[in-house]
Amino acid sequence: MNIIKPTFLLNKDRVLRNIKRMADKAKRSGVRFRPHFKTHQSALIGEWFRAVGVDAITVSSVSMAEYFAEHGWQDMTIAFPINVREIDAINRLAERVTLHLLVESEESVHFLRQHLSNHVNVWIKIDTGYHRTGLAWDNCQGIVEVVRAVFQADPLVLRGLLTHAGQTYSARSSTRVREVHQETVSRMQAVRDTVQTQEEQVSLEISIGDTPGCSVVEQFDGVDEIRPGNFVFYDVTQLTIGSCLEEDVAVAVACPVVAKHEERLELVVYGGAVHLSKESVSVPSREKPIYGYLALPEAHGWGTKIPETFVVGLSQEHGIIHTQQSFFEKIRIGDIVVILPVHSCLTANLLRKYHTITGEVIELADLT
Repeated sequence: MNIIKPTFLLNKDRVLRNIKRMADKAKRSGVRFRPHFKTHQSALIGEWFRAVGVDAITVSSVSMAEYFAEHGWQDMTIAFPINVREIDAINRLAERVTLHLLVESEESVHFLRQHLSNHVNVWIKIDTGYHRTGLAWDNCQGIVEVVRAVFQADPLVLRGLLTHAGQTYSARSSTRVREVHQETVSRMQAVRDTVQTQEEQVSLEISIGDTPGCSVVEQFDGVDEIRPGNFVFYDVTQLTIGSCLEEDVAVAVACPVVAKHEERLELVVYGGAVHLSKESVSVPSREKPIYGYLALPEAHGWGTKIPETFVVGLSQEHGIIHTQQSFFEKIRIGDIVVILPVHSCLTANLLRKYHTITGEVIELADLT
């Protein structure tokens, strides 16, 4: 492969292994595996999931749902609060596929009741501690009121309670991830039991979906569905949390070296924030956060990360790498180095094209 600019590399064998591992785990637990496709955004990679029996998926936008509907997916959850301004597109989608939507307010429910032209499945979004969206898990009365509103709205089919335990991303050990996962499941079960006690006619499923939790937990007791997404590629964040091993990270960005500064032991690469994003992560060996690890290209893709070598700065096109003397002396201007990204979802979204290590080019969805 003749690399002349930042190029997103994909190790297909690792991707397939990551998919199979998660699918097998879900099957052993007897839960529905509804992977989130926002990470890869690719119809072709979607087919790799079909090969292990996946027939229901999660997406993050109406546009993404339309894209995957065009590629034959018939059962989709849009895991984002309902955007009422897209109701026309939502109605068109609901004519074609089994559609699942998220609500967290009576206002959204009333809007859907008035404007939907087809039946859709509805999940109540619950906040179990991440504090991004959803009804607080201990706001029992508020949750019951939304459940009642959905249950009484004819176009809506109440399916259950859904959460994203994004607080696992603050963990820095698999033990802590397990603790957060168990707390999340316990809170969701408490919500379900409270609602079903007050509303005896209601039966609720529980859906969870965060890669750290789904990666480190072996048995998904107490839930009906899992929706991880990032696990398909993993990244430096997941490696730092303890969700994966380095050999599970399936994507990296190949970048040309364009300058060297020996007085600072810094390399400059063509590969900046517009390629990697400005997501950072703290690691024990550095006071300041980093933007990625560095490796060297090899026949099978790339090698293990270089010791004491980090992406320490990013501007629009520039990536600044701090390293140690012996490695600095080995690198020449024009060499290719490989960056393991902090957040593979954002890197994929920025670069829009995968280059497999066997030479295949895979395009991402055009969602514009």
